[in-house]
Amino acid sequence: MAAHHLIVGGQRSGKSRHAERLALRWQADGARRVLVVATAQAHDDEMRDRIARHRADRPAGFDTVEAPLQLADTLREHAAPDRLLLVDCLTLWLTNWLMPMAGEPRWEDWRGECATLQRLLPTLASPVLFVSNEVGWGVMPMGREVRAYVDELGRLNQLVARHCAQLTLMVAGQPWTHPVQDLDDPSIDLGPQDHQS
Repeated sequence: MAAHHLIVGGQRSGKSRHAERLALRWQADGARRVLVVATAQAHDDEMRDRIARHRADRPAGFDTVEAPLQLADTLREHAAPDRLLLVDCLTLWLTNWLMPMAGEPRWEDWRGECATLQRLLPTLASPVLFVSNEVGWGVMPMGREVRAYVDELGRLNQLVARHCAQLTLMVAGQPWTHPVQDLDDPSIDLGPQDHQS
């Protein structure tokens, strides 16, 4: 199994920049390639500018493919031992499914896509760097749809983390990286437990 890595953080915390730095290091070690799997969709001028900025800032030699919805199929199609896949980002991938600009949320299709990704990751030939937002630390959203989205992103991040070797939290441009632990493993010391909560 390739060693996957999840990078999470708030808006403008340096997630994409750090992922690109890690990808450059990986690429520099021999004849290796990097493919950016971009999930954003340009629905307005601000988003078009943001996507253009990301493309302009991306290191030379990185290839790009767009996968706004069918992420699992795209990863499977492009996976190879000498290619690192950089998914930027899970947050927008989920947005495309559950908060589309046109039409209704596609919950059943989303659950199927999520299950496919979960089955794929342990067998994928490529290592994957996932970028995602951590949005659950702020004020609880008032709208039911937004609350459902925040909950689902938290579940998605946990699902992906379980298939990663490392997890990085970005704060003010600084990375905190830790090995992912199997919290169901009884040999892992989880520290003092408060059984009253």
